[in-house]
Amino acid sequence: MQLDFFALAAIAGLTLAATTPKTQAQISVNIGAAPNCPYGYYEAAPYNCAPYGYYGPEWFTGGVFIGAGQWFHGPANFQGHVDNNFHPDHGYKGPMPERGEAPKPENRVDKVANFKGNEVRDGRGHVSGEKR
Repeated sequence: MQLDFFALAAIAGLTLAATTPKTQAQISVNIGAAPNCPYGYYEAAPYNCAPYGYYGPEWFTGGVFIGAGQWFHGPANFQGHVDNNFHPDHGYKGPMPERGEAPKPENRVDKVANFKGNEVRDGRGHVSGEKR
């Protein structure tokens, strides 16, 4: 009798699960415009401006940052060098540019002086296995 009860309960549970209507979550997040930073911005919230030397020259086209994270607009197979020593998560406490600040004329983004990239990332912030 107990076995019959468990068998009926199992069948009822499977029937209920099979007939339950499926719903799809609809999430809409408006992230707004990309931060206006002279040398690019970090690819994760709060998207603070990155200092000169964080991104290598391949992150810029015609002097314009190709974006990162939610606002990345480079090629699908993009891989670019960064110097994560300039990231706060890695202990950087140096000067940081403010949003809307103009780049300094001596800081050319097409040829970052003495760039020491130590990590390769795609435009979405994922680290690849390649290191410099």
